Amino acid sequence: MSKVGIRSIGLAVPDMYVSQATAYEEFRRNFKLRTDEEALYRKILVENDAIDGRYIAMRDTAEVVELDQDQLIKRFAREGRKLGSMACQRAIQQAGYTKEDITGLIVNTCTGYLCPGLTSYLVEDMGLRSDIRVRDIAGMGCGGALPNLDSAAGMINQDPEAVVLSVSIEICTATLFMGSSPDLVVSNSIFGDGASAVVVDGRPEPKARILDFASGLYPMHRDDLRYRTEEHRLRNVLSKTVPIIAGRKVKEVLDNLLAKQGMSREQLDFYALHPGGTQILDRVQRDLELDRSKLKASHDILREYGNMSSPTVIYVLDRIIEETPPKTGQTLALLSFGAGFSVFATLLEFC
Repeated sequence: MSKVGIRSIGLAVPDMYVSQATAYEEFRRNFKLRTDEEALYRKILVENDAIDGRYIAMRDTAEVVELDQDQLIKRFAREGRKLGSMACQRAIQQAGYTKEDITGLIVNTCTGYLCPGLTSYLVEDMGLRSDIRVRDIAGMGCGGALPNLDSAAGMINQDPEAVVLSVSIEICTATLFMGSSPDLVVSNSIFGDGASAVVVDGRPEPKARILDFASGLYPMHRDDLRYRTEEHRLRNVLSKTVPIIAGRKVKEVLDNLLAKQGMSREQLDFYALHPGGTQILDRVQRDLELDRSKLKASHDILREYGNMSSPTVIYVLDRIIEETPPKTGQTLALLSFGAGFSVFATLLEFC
């Protein structure tokens, strides 16, 4: 059995919370929308109840009109540092560690580029040790938290005494891109900001053991879900076929993971699926032949936070742990997907 385990989880969101109805009014007030564009914003933000609101990393809603890339990167850096530090400090405290105990730090993000990466700033902001092992992971989209965990497990397999922070930070609003294309309207209507931090170590009695990882990369679907550069900024691309692709490929990768362990889907007790949107949740539910209750935590997190990209699946895991809580020996599949088209799965056993 794997000796690598999840010790604690820390979460952080910005102070500003914006309801979907308020977001609709802000878009109307600050931008000149075409008739069909405004109608789609109304349909998603006002008439749909899948998301109540989102946490937004802005000092004031007036920042929504700031579309200069230099300013967006400054906001990404400012707010990313803040949220990342908060999530890490909470995870360290819950684990019963001190900052001196942390020997590894891995940060993934897809919503902004810095060189050096956010690890440099988090080490400075939290006063972490100078001999810490660091990794910055970029470009993996909404799926990034799970390959981050995989990398953290690798650090611990190399050094069983290691204590690693696996951190996902996304300032999705720093990639706000206005336009009448439906995928832009959808993106602007569902994404929020947030961070997660997971303490991973190899010591006894963690919350859950990490049993195995699996992934799938499908370049033939790359243009269905990605960022591309347009007008010198990141522009999200989100095709109508994403739910179909996600359903099929999540099933494929999960079944591959379970086959390695000699397990079937029927033996899983919990599912923590990245809530990319209601259509995606519904499609994966159908393809995995699940009762809707199995994805309740994913629906709840989507409703309360929206899609925060990579940290969101860790919020789902935390919700399951806090609300259930799982019993010793029960198993959970962590499932995420992102740009590429990529899919990631992690199998956990609770302790």
